[in-house]
Amino acid sequence: MNGEPARWTPEHLAALVGDAATTAPVIGLPAPPRVLPHDDIWDLWPIQEEDGSTTVVRGRELWIALSAPALGHPEERHDRARLRLLARDADGWTDLGHVFADGASPGSREWSGSTVRRPDGTLSVFYTAAGRRGEARPTFAQTVVEARGRLVTDDGRILLDQAAEHREILRSDGVTYLPADEVEGGPGRIKAFRDPGWFRDPADGREYLLVAASVAASADADHAFMGAVALAAATPGGWSLRPPLLVADGVNHEIERPHVVVHGSSYYLFFCTHRHSFHPPGSAPTGLYGFVAPSLTGPYTPLNGSGLVLGNPAEQPDQAYAWVVLPDLKVVGFVNYRSTGGADPWQAGPAEARAAFGGTIAPVLELILNEDATSAVVPMPTGAGR
Repeated sequence: MNGEPARWTPEHLAALVGDAATTAPVIGLPAPPRVLPHDDIWDLWPIQEEDGSTTVVRGRELWIALSAPALGHPEERHDRARLRLLARDADGWTDLGHVFADGASPGSREWSGSTVRRPDGTLSVFYTAAGRRGEARPTFAQTVVEARGRLVTDDGRILLDQAAEHREILRSDGVTYLPADEVEGGPGRIKAFRDPGWFRDPADGREYLLVAASVAASADADHAFMGAVALAAATPGGWSLRPPLLVADGVNHEIERPHVVVHGSSYYLFFCTHRHSFHPPGSAPTGLYGFVAPSLTGPYTPLNGSGLVLGNPAEQPDQAYAWVVLPDLKVVGFVNYRSTGGADPWQAGPAEARAAFGGTIAPVLELILNEDATSAVVPMPTGAGR
C-alpha cells in the first residue's frame, strides 16, 4: 500500500516553462474532419488487451468515445453524453453505434472511463455513471461502474452484447475522497469521482483503477477543495480504495482522465486539466500533465520539473483536450474550442461557441520520454486518423 501521496505544489508550477518541447503545435485550418457528421465526440480511448495493446477485430482497431448530438451550446453535451463504439482501419473511422442499450446505465448519462478485453473474450467497460437514472434534470453525482459483456461479431456486426450487466464498483468514501454528489455545477465547480483508468501492474500482476477524485483542502486554504488521483485495487471481493497517488495541493481542483504508462523501468502517471481549474484560474495552461515514479505507488516527481507535458499554445489556449497516452507513446485527444478573439468559449452564446467547437479527434502527437524529461513531436502519417 502506498503511503503519503505525491503533492503537486505551487513551487512546481513556478518552474513551468512553455517551450517548444512542451507546447502542442497549432491545429491549423481546415479543421480536422468530423468523425460523426451530426454528433460531437470527445474523450476517446482504445479498447485494450490485458497487455495494453489496442484490440483489433476483423482488421479494425476498436475505440470508445463520448458522443452527443451536435446541438446547442457545446457544454450542454455533458448532459446528453453516451458511450460510442468506433472502429478504425486504413480507410478511417466507422461508427458502430452506442455501446449500451438505452437506459442500461444506472446514471442519467455516461462519462469517461477505460475498457479491457478479457481472455475469455468479454469486455470490462469501466465508466462513470453521472447523475441518476430517471432524474428530472441532470445532477452531478458520480460513481464508477463496470459493464461486463461479450463482444458480438456475428452477421458482420461488432457491438457489445446489449444485455451486458452494469454494476457499481466504486464511489467516493466521504472520508479520504469527498463525495461527488452536487446537484448544481459546471466546469471547474464540481467535485470529482470519475474517469476510471484500468491498469495491470507488471510488477505484481494485480489490476488497479486510477480515478479522478477530490480531497479536502487544508483548514487555512483559500479554496474549497483540490484534485487528486485516487487508486483502487482489485480484491477477491471487489475493489478496494487506497490512499491517493497524487494530490494537487493548492494547485488545481479538477484533474481528469488519470492513467499510467510503463516505459522502460518507470511508471508515468498522466492526467489532463483545464486552465480555469488551476488556483488561481489561468496560472497554467490547459494541457496534459504528468509525474514519474519507480513503481505504481511512487515516489512520484513532476515531469519537466513542473508537471507540464503538453500544453495548448498561447494563441489557441483551448484547442484540444482529454489526451490519453498510449503504450506506444502516441497522444490522442479531441478538438475543443478554436479561439475567435471573442468571449471565453464557456461563457459565449450557443451560436458563437458552436461555431468555435471541434467535437472530433485531434491530430495525433507522440511523446519522447527521457527519465523525468519529455518532448512532443508530430509523427509521420501512418494511416487515417492516427
